[in-house]
Amino acid sequence: MLRYRCVIGLGIVALALVGCSGGSAGSGGGSAAAGADGKPIDWAVADSETVRHFQAIMRMDTRDPGGGEKPAADYLASVLRSEGIEVQTFALEPGRPNVVARIRGNGSKRPILVMGHTDVVSVDTSKWLHAPFAAVRDSGWIYGRGAVDDKDNVAASLMVMLLLKRQGVALDRDVIFLAESGEEGATHVGIQYMVEQHFPEIDAEYCLAEGGRVSRVGGAVTVSTVATTEKIPRAITLTARGISGHGSVPLESNAVVQLSAAVARFASWHPPVRLNETTREYFTRLARISPPERARYYRDVVSGDPRRVAMADEHFFRNEPRHASMLRTSISPTIVQGGYRVNVIPSEATATLDVRMLPDEDPTAFLEVIRRTVNNPAIEVAYGQRAVRPGTPAASLASEAFRAVEAATTSVYNTTTLPTMLTGATDMAYLRDKGMECYGIGPAVDEEDVPRGYGAHSDQERILEAELTRFARFQYEVVRALAGARGPTERP
Repeated sequence: MLRYRCVIGLGIVALALVGCSGGSAGSGGGSAAAGADGKPIDWAVADSETVRHFQAIMRMDTRDPGGGEKPAADYLASVLRSEGIEVQTFALEPGRPNVVARIRGNGSKRPILVMGHTDVVSVDTSKWLHAPFAAVRDSGWIYGRGAVDDKDNVAASLMVMLLLKRQGVALDRDVIFLAESGEEGATHVGIQYMVEQHFPEIDAEYCLAEGGRVSRVGGAVTVSTVATTEKIPRAITLTARGISGHGSVPLESNAVVQLSAAVARFASWHPPVRLNETTREYFTRLARISPPERARYYRDVVSGDPRRVAMADEHFFRNEPRHASMLRTSISPTIVQGGYRVNVIPSEATATLDVRMLPDEDPTAFLEVIRRTVNNPAIEVAYGQRAVRPGTPAASLASEAFRAVEAATTSVYNTTTLPTMLTGATDMAYLRDKGMECYGIGPAVDEEDVPRGYGAHSDQERILEAELTRFARFQYEVVRALAGARGPTERP
């Protein structure tokens, strides 16, 4: 019988199977199938190569803004071409190319796309212990900007292509690799450009990209999340207008006061709970593997009983805010601006709300809800400037691809798979909008790393070397299961 150990951290529950952690970080789970010549992969050699390619692209300063993805793109294209893999590059701007590589199958099934972005967010070099573009190896970790966002996916996807080619794996479907630029704030040169101008080159039935992860607590794997849908980011601005005047004479129309009251409303008002297929399955599965004191809330939120749902929602808001966000279109006031002198009452003040919409939310109707909630004719409510991703249906939980991800998760990590709706945003939204079934995956990361400042976008971003290589093995297993040619008696 399996016993469970409950570990609480970061506002979520992590569950570790006692005595069943999925093996050591470097074990890679089950071994991959042999290639066409029957020769198994030498994973020790492959792991070393994964690290080498990863460090090479990590050492390239591809921060965005900056627009310097070309060195990374050139490196990837060179490595792929040296193996005889067909490669194309597409660039809206000369310094920001996208790399597309393809290994052709027999065409009996539609392609699969594996992708990652070569750009990274900006850095403040004064705050880094290790130089952000040095890819320093220290005590089993590799440090640098992009370690877990998203050069881990780039390196793993590259290795999938190299190993498929070298092993001579017979394929039922083409395998396409996309290393995109501009994900961190300039999607017009990356995924939007590729979808709008070169979609036939990346068109596929399934895609694997960033967005999921395997969680570790105390060094043990606890659970794996796979992103099947995501919330859509929008910005709403509140603009309060009043009479300006001398600060020594308080005015009822003070724009700062009017705005403050409106912003304060969002501390106590929350949009209603609405589950979808992904979130319902997420909480249902989480309840099955959680200890009783936590499982009750996950069962309550999917019960359909308004009282139980409300109690679970209140618990999540106070103790597990990420789960509360997964239940609804969320609102976070993030920017307040107004005034320019201490002795002048300004005639205008503005606030910006970071809104993350459920994929099927009606933007026009939701804006009216916000206006009614503000309930002040002196405040203008409007959508602000922000790149808007399309709201699209979730990827299927019954697809061949999701089954393959689940199977590889069991084989490589020996843990439970939870389908997840991301509260953040990825470039998969543009592909789902074209009908592609996209699944967000990622390597194992330590839950303790984020509060310590080692997570994505942090000042000491890092990844365990053993988990980088295990992730490459995991992705290879998924792609081989989905794309490998099957004999007449084999079934998916």
